[in-house]
Amino acid sequence: MSHGSGLIRTTCSSGGAPGPGQPSEGLLDPVYPRTYGALLKVAQMVTLLIALICVQSTYWTDYGAYKFFQVVTICDLIMILTFYLAHLFRVYRVLTCISWPLSEFLHYLIGTLLLLIASIVAASKSYNISGLVSGAVFGFLASFLCLASLWLSYKITCITQASDASA
Repeated sequence: MSHGSGLIRTTCSSGGAPGPGQPSEGLLDPVYPRTYGALLKVAQMVTLLIALICVQSTYWTDYGAYKFFQVVTICDLIMILTFYLAHLFRVYRVLTCISWPLSEFLHYLIGTLLLLIASIVAASKSYNISGLVSGAVFGFLASFLCLASLWLSYKITCITQASDASA
């Protein structure tokens, strides 16, 4: 029995491109803030900001672990805000040299992994200090939201190609 070679195709469904009935002109996209992708981005930014405030406002027991958590949280927050504004102001139409779906996919993949690692480290070094524990919990929640955004925004389709039987 011969198995054909597999082809994996990824498609982005994060929104942004005008669909039927949507206006295609103007600086601001009035429909994007009401999409699931935009609402997930806003929820991610809010949870990351809460996690950052929780960790920043308490006394640290392990300086290195929480600096790592803060750096990852701030970088993730800035990147999510950048992609939100890029979709809101339709920057992807002007800067066509950047593959926006690929860059957003890589950001979510790497950012979610780093945020999960930072949250695990922060939770293990919290020593039952309430602000640090709550910061780690919000870090885990933000990791889950980033993973949900990654799952809902990008569809991976595996297609098996049949090989020619006479060859």
